[in-house]
Amino acid sequence: MKKIVTVVGARPQFIKAAMLSRQFKLLGVNELIIHTGQHFETNMSDIFFEEMEIPKPAYHLDIHSLPHGAMTVEKVLQFEKPDAVLVYGDTNSTLAGALAGAKLNIPVIHVEAGLRSYNMSAPEEINRVLTDRISKILFCPTTTAVDNLEKEGFNELPVRIFNYGDVMKDAALYYAEKAQLKSDILRRIGVKKFILATIHRQENTDSPEILRNIIAGLNEIHKQIPVVVPLHPRTRQILAQQYSLPNFITIDPVGYLDMIMLMKKSELVITDSGGVQKEAFFFGKHCIILREQTEWTELVENGFSTLVGSNKEKMKEAFAVFSTKTSDFSVDSFGNGCASAMIAKEIINNL
Repeated sequence: MKKIVTVVGARPQFIKAAMLSRQFKLLGVNELIIHTGQHFETNMSDIFFEEMEIPKPAYHLDIHSLPHGAMTVEKVLQFEKPDAVLVYGDTNSTLAGALAGAKLNIPVIHVEAGLRSYNMSAPEEINRVLTDRISKILFCPTTTAVDNLEKEGFNELPVRIFNYGDVMKDAALYYAEKAQLKSDILRRIGVKKFILATIHRQENTDSPEILRNIIAGLNEIHKQIPVVVPLHPRTRQILAQQYSLPNFITIDPVGYLDMIMLMKKSELVITDSGGVQKEAFFFGKHCIILREQTEWTELVENGFSTLVGSNKEKMKEAFAVFSTKTSDFSVDSFGNGCASAMIAKEIINNL
């Protein structure tokens, strides 16, 4: 029986792991999950394991720094001796798992490979590039991601590159029905017509000026239609310290099922999250991106999303455009919703 160690530590990784874990179980794979503890609040990690029906982690490391994380994961791998290490996305947990596996000559598998924003000042971009370079099997979610790797010469490296689509699309389709039955978030927020916004990215929350601009822009839009923001405790604390109190509606962080319902019922999505950009598209919503670059370039190029950075006026302009714009969201940019099954089978075939 093949043994795979999966390293997760943040919300999008929990969601992707849920889909592949289900497939691994069907294929008889022994999967052990390492939860790094990168997001350690109960309502930002444990709830996802409960909602996604993922097996409880074999290891919960409760570590929050990249160097310490890599060293600690390495100790687990030395003990478990897996056939492969599986990592998702672009967080510090991703790179920690990949570094640990590569140093021990254990094949590293990167799901969501090949994404590039070409902003090397962003920690996520550094994590993506380095993880791709030290992985042996790369699963790209889009043709653009494959093209990025080819431009960087990955075809000349001893790696295998596949594109079966995006696991997040599988999750969105699978959990949407569960959300309809189980989520009561719409009753709790008490508004029927609203915009959903999220702010969490370090480049936005660590700069007082940038964060004030974003809050000001959301406040302006909120005058026209309610803006609902699930707010990370750290961001809430920063706002309190800066006295940049929002006028819009803030709620505590929500689980994935609640997030799905908020996206499905929203008029528009405003975010700095890469994952939320895609989820907005999956549920047929335009998206205003609070960044200067995005790794999901297809969404911008095809007019489903737009980049505004922290510019208040651009936020208002984008809101005005998307308030009346209609788009065909049936474009198949992220696969057919069967990525997790095909990826799991390909992993087994390559080990």
